[in-house]
Amino acid sequence: MTASSSKQTISLDEWERKMREVPIAKSDLNQLIMNYLIIEGYKDAAEKFSEESGLTSSVDLGSIEERMQIRFAVQNGDIRAAIERVNDLNPDILDTDPRLYFHLQQQHLIELIRQGRAEDALAFAQDELAPHGEEHPELL
Repeated sequence: MTASSSKQTISLDEWERKMREVPIAKSDLNQLIMNYLIIEGYKDAAEKFSEESGLTSSVDLGSIEERMQIRFAVQNGDIRAAIERVNDLNPDILDTDPRLYFHLQQQHLIELIRQGRAEDALAFAQDELAPHGEEHPELL
């Protein structure tokens, strides 16, 4: 029997009944909402929600705008600017999180390839990614 043949289909009514039976703590729901507001960059809404719910965020709400600038830079393929902004926000994070740094470097390589800069991409991979991969083989 394959995994796909063992799936059970239930009706919408049954699904809704099962969902109503799942206990969800208000604090968990509030934390989920707060995480969404922070991740999506809704600083004002996150601040207001924090006040109204009494929930304190583990993230500095003042850093949301800087985080959104980093996200915007990555989404626009400007990885160098993203790395610079990450360093401005937290100078130690790329040193202490090799996985994050490696993924940003991988994305830079992808952007070079997208731009048709094959020689630059090859040089970047050899000069930047390969040594980092040797230092941290778990990233490969």
